Amino acid sequence: MSPVTKTFDYVRATLPESAAVGPDGEKQGEHYAASAAARERLESDDPDRDDPLRGEPMQVNMGPQHPATHGVLRLVVTLDGETMLDVEPVVGYLHRGKEKTCEALGWHKFFPHTDRLDYVQPFMNNIGYALALEKLAGIEVPARGQVVRVLLMELSRIMAHLIYIGTLGIDLGAVTIFFYAFRQREEAYRILDAYSGHRMNNTYVRIGGVYADVDERVEHLVRGFLDEFPKALEEIDRLLTSNRIWYERNRDVGVLSKEQALAWSLTGPVLRASGVEWDLRRSAPYSGYENYDFEVPVGEVGDCYDRYLVRMEEMRQSVRICRQALERLATTPGDVLANDRRFVLPPKDAVQRSMEELIFQFKIVTDLRLPAGEAYHAIESSKGELGFFVASDGSSKPVRCHIRAPGLMNIQALPVMAKGRLLSDMVAVIGSMDFVMGEVDR
Repeated sequence: MSPVTKTFDYVRATLPESAAVGPDGEKQGEHYAASAAARERLESDDPDRDDPLRGEPMQVNMGPQHPATHGVLRLVVTLDGETMLDVEPVVGYLHRGKEKTCEALGWHKFFPHTDRLDYVQPFMNNIGYALALEKLAGIEVPARGQVVRVLLMELSRIMAHLIYIGTLGIDLGAVTIFFYAFRQREEAYRILDAYSGHRMNNTYVRIGGVYADVDERVEHLVRGFLDEFPKALEEIDRLLTSNRIWYERNRDVGVLSKEQALAWSLTGPVLRASGVEWDLRRSAPYSGYENYDFEVPVGEVGDCYDRYLVRMEEMRQSVRICRQALERLATTPGDVLANDRRFVLPPKDAVQRSMEELIFQFKIVTDLRLPAGEAYHAIESSKGELGFFVASDGSSKPVRCHIRAPGLMNIQALPVMAKGRLLSDMVAVIGSMDFVMGEVDR
């Protein structure tokens, strides 16, 4: 039994359960029976439906400027009183055409634009795109470069989940949690700043590896963070997990059954919270994840509370993976960047000493050509399966680039979770799906 299951059993045993059951047999909370009756009344010939004191169903816009929609997302909500009868997500307000930008700029110049997709985890976007190009070109990343990538991805996962905890805390009235979460995120920013020179939009991943190795100062910062962060996470756990208000705002809200989650192509923490043990780091390993020891937390009910518990446990597992990555760095010598001058940029110090290396750099930056063919590679981002599909005709620009954004899949499931709930529950449902509109409206 995983830790997340133990926590779930304990908390649900100490607080009252809801007796209401939804149409498919899943739990829906105490408001479901009332909202089901409201829908029934509207669909029937009951003369009371025309009662002037009741009125007709009302449509309201939640967003695209609402702070709780986590970006420029518009939700057209149909209400009967405070009960949501229907929800229609409207996306596209932030559309920036990133896929067409890739096709216009070329293979190498698109790297900085991947930072701006899900901008709370830029390293993951960089690595997902790099893996697709490396698969197309047949490039093997050195072992040490893979270890550095794993370390960066797991730090990014922690940072992204801290954003989720902090912002959802504000949305549901637990403002203190925001400061607890962002205090730890600030420590992680110090690590990324020391490593890449930037707090955000790092663009430090290259085809064939990473730009630079982890030096002693960065390693010292990472070790310090890994020593202190579990204590801070336990503080957040004590403040939230058994908190009556937090529990009641998330318990049996936004329930997704295992079948519904699979039908809507959901992945990541949302899918695992519904009881499906699917994690690409385990199911389709990349960057050497098959050599790391970690657990995949899985929920039971598939509600907002389960999604919270899964992400909390994932942060603990990320700490575990980061510690193993630091141990591997000590025993894995070698370069962090592949030595293939057809596709891989030469080291900067070599460029400053050698005319030949300078020419290689010029050709890669201005006219990098990948072999003709197609490639798709996906990684387990903090939101789910983040995939990049690229098609090449052998020229310096992709014929087609497509990005599978897990946040878009999450948004399309909102109507299923919201129907029959109170309008106030919509805030918890949106926060629990943890999407970033920069990725959705790529």
